[in-house]
This record gives sequence, C-alpha cells and structure tokens, in this order.
Amino acid sequence: MQRAILTLQPSEQAILAAASRLYAAYVVAGQVAEGQEDGWRARTVREAVMIARLVDDTVVADDEVRS
Repeated sequence: MQRAILTLQPSEQAILAAASRLYAAYVVAGQVAEGQEDGWRARTVREAVMIARLVDDTVVADDEVRS
C-alpha cells in the first residue's frame, strides 16, 4: 500500500482542524447520512474557510500593520 505524504502550511492546518471539528459535530448530531460523507466533508471545509476569512477581516493580529 502506497503511503500518502502531505505537507500542510500553518493556515491549511488551521482550516483542517476547524473543518474536522465541524464534521465531527455534524456526525455526532446525526446530520451526516450514510453515503453523504463526501458532501458533508466538502461543506465543512467551505464553512471553515468562511470562518477563517471572517476572523481575518475582523481581528487585527499583533504582527499585522494596517495603514
């Protein structure tokens, strides 16, 4: 069996962490029906990206300089 090698950037790691938590919450809540897992995983990635963009637009990090 061939092993997949992934190298994720820090922002991708953060999106993965958020998306996996969202997906787990949907599974625990009984929202993910058998056979619909791929669609729900894609949905949670989109949702995690939307949340990340909202945070980036709303919060000024210590090392960001805005003019």
